[in-house]
Amino acid sequence: MKLPKELIEKFKEPFISELENYINSEVELIVKVKSKRLLENKNGQKYLLITFEDKTGILRAIDWFNAEKNDSKIDVGNVVRANGKVVLYDGRLQLNILQDSDIIVLNNNEYSYERFVAESKIPIDVIMKDLNNMIKSIKNYHLKKLLEEIFNDKELSEKFKEAPAGLKIHHNYRGGLAEHSITVAKMCDNLSKVYPWINRDLLITGALLHDIGKIYDYVINPKGIEITKSGELIGHIVKGYEIVEKKIESIGLNEELKTELLHMIISHHGELEWGSPIVPKTPEAFILHMIENLDSKLNRIQNIKEKELETNPDKEWSDFDPNLGRRFLLKHIERG
Repeated sequence: MKLPKELIEKFKEPFISELENYINSEVELIVKVKSKRLLENKNGQKYLLITFEDKTGILRAIDWFNAEKNDSKIDVGNVVRANGKVVLYDGRLQLNILQDSDIIVLNNNEYSYERFVAESKIPIDVIMKDLNNMIKSIKNYHLKKLLEEIFNDKELSEKFKEAPAGLKIHHNYRGGLAEHSITVAKMCDNLSKVYPWINRDLLITGALLHDIGKIYDYVINPKGIEITKSGELIGHIVKGYEIVEKKIESIGLNEELKTELLHMIISHHGELEWGSPIVPKTPEAFILHMIENLDSKLNRIQNIKEKELETNPDKEWSDFDPNLGRRFLLKHIERG
């Protein structure tokens, strides 16, 4: 993952993605413990094998000197300060923990969450400019007014710009919700030109609002992205319905349009077994489900490709992805 210059300059300790510039050098890192295993070699010497991570990648680390001591100090999920030498081992970067160095577990106030929460590659001001232009293109007065009421609401707008669209599956980074929403809206806009008989204004409105409830599903904190109690117990479909219905009351949307828009929000997962309380029963609801599902899957495929090639640039096939039920060709013919 490439980082903007201003972010690199902000932090003293390098990110994992920068370590190729530090081969055979000693570094101090602030990283999260992804996994750990206390092992023993054939000579009976114990060693600690650790996988560290930050938002730019993962890193194998090994401790030959204080294995048992450091194993007892750290847990998976801890953010730690580790000192070691960066080496190239078996074609991959590895951190060899220094002999006289303890791994230090950090408190939340001792590091910035920006190390561990990735963000959209598209600047949020660009996303919001596109979103505002999309709102301006809506011809139906009441639907346009509804979108303006929601995205001009300071609390809702700020949460929308910060929120991820998921915890693990897709767009699971800061600004991911806004990116997903505008991408779905753009795809729906293009489809409305192919099928001019559909209600474009209703489709675009549903696209921009279908996941609005996710602003209450997740919280970004020093450990990364976590699901909230509301997200766990209520979920974004119900919260989104509540947000939109409440705003509708203040603008006088007619009952027929209100019903069809709310139907799009509660049916966008497509199937009962996928979390929708009802399946899509209008053309616009059906299109929204298909398009938002496509965008989420393409985002996941893109992330799989980037992460696997970052670890091994020569890899031809991805690992099996349980969510999508297959592995993917990584060295496919790209746009030239």
